[in-house]
Amino acid sequence: MMLRFQVSNHRSILDPVELSLIAVDDDRTATRGFERLSERVLTVAGVYGPNASGKTNVLDAIAWLSNAVARSLHGWEEEIPRDPHRFGDAPTEPSTFDLDLMVDDIRYSYWLEVDDSGVQYESLFSYPERRRRTLFERVGDTVEFRRGFEAVRGIRQLLTPTVLTLSAAVRLRSNPALEVGRAISRMGVLGLRRRRRTMHPFPRLELRDSTFRLFLEDQSHLRHESIDDDDRRRSALELLRWADPGIDHVTAEEDSDQRRQLQFVRHLDDEPVMLEIEDESDGTMMWFRMLGPVLGTLNRGQVLLCDEIDASLHPLLSARLIELFQDPTTNPLGAQLIFTTHDTTVLNSLNRDEVWLTEKSEGLATSLRALAEFSGERVRRSINLEKAYLQGRFGAVPEIDQQAVRAAIGLSRS
Repeated sequence: MMLRFQVSNHRSILDPVELSLIAVDDDRTATRGFERLSERVLTVAGVYGPNASGKTNVLDAIAWLSNAVARSLHGWEEEIPRDPHRFGDAPTEPSTFDLDLMVDDIRYSYWLEVDDSGVQYESLFSYPERRRRTLFERVGDTVEFRRGFEAVRGIRQLLTPTVLTLSAAVRLRSNPALEVGRAISRMGVLGLRRRRRTMHPFPRLELRDSTFRLFLEDQSHLRHESIDDDDRRRSALELLRWADPGIDHVTAEEDSDQRRQLQFVRHLDDEPVMLEIEDESDGTMMWFRMLGPVLGTLNRGQVLLCDEIDASLHPLLSARLIELFQDPTTNPLGAQLIFTTHDTTVLNSLNRDEVWLTEKSEGLATSLRALAEFSGERVRRSINLEKAYLQGRFGAVPEIDQQAVRAAIGLSRS
């Protein structure tokens, strides 16, 4: 589980901003605990803010780090495909990424500092007894490993100025950094676009294919999963009915080109009526496409990054999706959902420590603030978050000059 993430000099983010998933109100069943961690951890975090304030860039930075660990070994060659802040000296300054996470009940801290030419600093620390233990530390091309660290020679052979040590450790498997690298590199990403200087797209979940395959007869590709295939399909069908209760079941039929196509089956006057998936509403289709990635994330206890969770979804579906991650019954492995949204009704499903706010300064740099500690005072649990947010009590809402609007559309008087 992710504990905290800090980033600087990435897109609209200039100075360091930090997203924490450590619970403020830790007496809720929605939080998770660990034997070797005194704090409890959140499974949900929602980021709010005006358009162009940098909400997406917070998720983009996490996804960039995940992509870096997954792809630097085979995808990066002469330079680091980073995307620094565009103004001032930022393009020539390093970008930093700092992630704390729990893996197998042990806390790890991973730090990465890069510029266009390569890795400037990289380290991985563990806290098996709540005391820091260095697994490896890299300055430029020089890497020092903890005594007894396996596969050191193989890792050194794979390193170049643009290859991350953690990427090489994942490739060689048998070493103490393997599971940490896997946890970071296998984060799910929904809704984020490929960026201009990113040489490869983010590690994406194939939306339609993932859900589509749940309903195919051949489930051999899912045999590695820890739950029964029939249970997965039943779960997906039950969740699909949240969007459209009239759907009885989903079937796969061959078309004239012998390609298997999904059809939704309803009953009218006791007779089955079959509709192509393309005949469904945009909201139902969006929800259907999300089911496979969501169920897979919950099943593996991973992190899912979702940009604009409210896109084409009814607010009630967004709320139910959040509840899936908050409820220990449906999320026993501590999967985490980190999302952006403009939908203020979702605030009714969030606790004060699950809400984060972005704003952009006059210098075009993004700031990120925790609602729970807003203005140095804790927001009361009982407060109506949606009402208070819309009233502008926390900032992070668009400022609209009504007179300027009238002038822009030709309604102002001379």
